[in-house]
Amino acid sequence: MNISVNKMTHHKNPELIKRLASIEGHVKAIRKMVEQERGYPEIVQQISAVRSALDGVTEVIVEDLLEYYINNTTDVVGKKIAIEVKDTVSRIL
Repeated sequence: MNISVNKMTHHKNPELIKRLASIEGHVKAIRKMVEQERGYPEIVQQISAVRSALDGVTEVIVEDLLEYYINNTTDVVGKKIAIEVKDTVSRIL
């Protein structure tokens, strides 16, 4: 079995696309807040919300990666998969 660590599975794409569209709208709203010269605390609060939403996207991607490999791993590729999971998790922490 050939398992690629460089490609996502597609079953979570609808969820990811929905989340990213929401984030995109939120970022546009933040830009408008800046253009309207709204207060810094309000803008920073909204930026924090976007960062949190991006963390949620990352979580879905990592979960998808783990589920895929758990379901498709053999002993031969287990070490490679463990390294990939470790590297992915270290990037988000």
